[in-house]
Amino acid sequence: MFGLNKEIALVVFSGGQDSTTCLFWAMKHFKGVEAVTFDYGQRHRAEIECAQKIAAEQGISHTILDLSLLNQLAPSALTRKDIEVRVGENGSLPTTFVPGRNLLFLSFAAVLARQKNIRHIVTGVCETDFSGYPDCRDAFIKSLNVTIQLAMDYQFVIHTPLMWLNKAETWQLADELGVLDYIRTNTLTCYHGVIGDGCGQCPACRLRAAGLAAYLEQKGRTK
Repeated sequence: MFGLNKEIALVVFSGGQDSTTCLFWAMKHFKGVEAVTFDYGQRHRAEIECAQKIAAEQGISHTILDLSLLNQLAPSALTRKDIEVRVGENGSLPTTFVPGRNLLFLSFAAVLARQKNIRHIVTGVCETDFSGYPDCRDAFIKSLNVTIQLAMDYQFVIHTPLMWLNKAETWQLADELGVLDYIRTNTLTCYHGVIGDGCGQCPACRLRAAGLAAYLEQKGRTK
């Protein structure tokens, strides 16, 4: 992390567990932090409200960009209430996959960053617990990093602090940053729009809860 404390970072921010952990990670490692949230007609407006609340509480400059075209192009369980939330089976993608979402989010984040003379972009994508989403893979991020540099003739660095962490390790990072309870209480991961520990039933809530339980058990054993 040498030298990063003299730079500004832009965090792609949804108000969920992962992106909020990344927000606090960036606040620790960079001189300044800004956040960008995308309004793509997601199923729960509470997601945007949650992101706004956290950014305000942390004194973070927060931009919300309209990406409603994505909703029109890519219907999924995250954008349509009549599509059931289901995990992928037999190699198929989960119904919560929004095609092109991270491609567009990071590309538009890069455009915004360039206008602000920011070269560091932080995102919470993760290949370890990535739910089958192809646009959360390390190969995609590395490829896109090269592409946006070529497209804009500007030296970007996309940081993925959670890339190789499982959910238990993500909770551990939050704890090391001193914000485990804050993230547990104030973030929205649930596919049904329930803040905090969520509905307890959807795939996102089960993954989050299992990771927290595993970390707390491990932490208890090491005390």
